[in-house]
Amino acid sequence: MTFEIMSTPASLIQKQAIEEIQKCNEFTSEYGLALSPSDAARLAETRNIALKSSGRIEFGGGAIHKIIRGFCDSPYISMHNYAETIHELTEIFYYYKNETLDLMSDDDLIKFMKNSFDGKCQGSLELLSGRELANMARNIRYGYPPDYSENQLPDEEDEDGEY
Repeated sequence: MTFEIMSTPASLIQKQAIEEIQKCNEFTSEYGLALSPSDAARLAETRNIALKSSGRIEFGGGAIHKIIRGFCDSPYISMHNYAETIHELTEIFYYYKNETLDLMSDDDLIKFMKNSFDGKCQGSLELLSGRELANMARNIRYGYPPDYSENQLPDEEDEDGEY
């Protein structure tokens, strides 16, 4: 007896991903943001490329809808940079999922990305990827908290009155 594994055609998976991305417009319209059908298709393709380059697999829209929902209220995202920013955030997300050895959940990684993007990075994707997330991934790999910094001062003095 042989068993055949039936796989869903790639075009059907792609179509499902695009539909999931477009459903986010219902939520993001509150912030004046929307992705056109062609934007959603390109974003699904960006995700596919990012998955391939990172050696990962996902079904449906994956983490894109979480990224969109997580970042749509950022003061650094407007309609004129929305689609491109989500493309870059998607690529960054999948790269750092690997760099953190999957030790951070999708939600925690997105939350860290958003807090850094809106905070220390002030909307700079270069600072987010090149500094904040690189430091965070190194911390995670070495067993430190994600936001650990060697420059942090101890909270209390020791017995000798030294830090």
